[in-house]
Amino acid sequence: MDSRGVLTFILAGGKGERLNPLTRDRAKPAVPFGGIYRIVDFTLSNCVNSGLRRIYILIQYKSFSLQKHLLAGWDVVSSQLGEFIDVIPPQQRISADWYRGTADAIYQNFYAIRDINPQMVMILAGDHVYKMNYQKMIEYHRERGADMTVACIPMPAETSTSFGVIEIDKDNRIHGFQEKPQNPKTIPGDPSRISASMGIYLFNTQTLWDELEIDTKNMLSEHDFGKNVIPQMLKSKRKVFVYHFVDENNQPRYWRDIGTRDAYYQANMDLVKAKPEFDLFDKQWPVRTYHSQYPPIKVQHAEGSNGSSVPGVVFDSLIAGGCFINGAEVRSSVLSPNVRIEKHATIVNSVVLGDVIIGEHAKIQNAIIDKEVIIPPHASIGYDLELDRKRFDVTKSGIVIVAKKSEVV
Repeated sequence: MDSRGVLTFILAGGKGERLNPLTRDRAKPAVPFGGIYRIVDFTLSNCVNSGLRRIYILIQYKSFSLQKHLLAGWDVVSSQLGEFIDVIPPQQRISADWYRGTADAIYQNFYAIRDINPQMVMILAGDHVYKMNYQKMIEYHRERGADMTVACIPMPAETSTSFGVIEIDKDNRIHGFQEKPQNPKTIPGDPSRISASMGIYLFNTQTLWDELEIDTKNMLSEHDFGKNVIPQMLKSKRKVFVYHFVDENNQPRYWRDIGTRDAYYQANMDLVKAKPEFDLFDKQWPVRTYHSQYPPIKVQHAEGSNGSSVPGVVFDSLIAGGCFINGAEVRSSVLSPNVRIEKHATIVNSVVLGDVIIGEHAKIQNAIIDKEVIIPPHASIGYDLELDRKRFDVTKSGIVIVAKKSEVV
């Protein structure tokens, strides 16, 4: 199919409250991830790699950082070929409301769909980390003669309270939707797994308009695709199917919803494993981003107090450009650009964002350090959680988060 027949929307306007303080000054899709990327880069890379190059990004809260990144790093399509990656803020074209839900965000911008007049509309989230060739989903949608297709991933049944669960039959046709249920409907023939919605929707354009018109008139609706539009479509006997995001062995591919601080931390830690499930070095599916100009990484021995040499050591880590590791040790960590770490400091199992300075003899473990923080010499973070809770945010699993530009004493 000609990919020009598909218009793509990326929803990037959520508040991201569960990621605070990382989202205190930025939208969730703009949160740095994996050393050099922003979270939104993964969805955008999937689009470009899949040949979907007519893209609208819907923004809303704290969007300045996100807009700067998109303008600087995503001028990669050809307007002469009818391609675009454009940002649309809330415009109050229909009412004085901000976006009231995922479905309402599309409804308020349906004028943009009419301008293009595509055959289909793809709707994506801007805060997930995964690699997907959307063309395969589009082909599946056409083969099934579907009105709507929902991308889902098999997950253990015990995780149901974290997902929207799609009820399907043996032909992958959708029969119901459950929002984070305690007792979920499982996959037919596989009682150990559920079909979890990935928040990826593909509609025939006329179907989308008809269903949004119905939804917007429902005063009780939350205007959400999963909670409201899908159940509404099932009542009218629409053809709604699931596309399973699985490999050739019917096993789920890598997908992470970075909606919480612990999920964000774990997804970063996934990248530093000896054999990571998510391969940033895959030349067949590159992840694109904006690259500032930084000098090469430097790891060097430093001179100790007694004239001895203190080695700079890095194990199992991702280190971005401009980092200077001066007689320090970095293990199983992710360092964003322009981080400086002084002698005898140790960084373990941590995520350090850009422009951070870590002083001599400082000890950091199981932590996320946001941008432009100065860690003084001999500071200790992640070793005494009771003390850390008085100074910083600490997640349920014990990850310490030092907010952007925080003063550490």
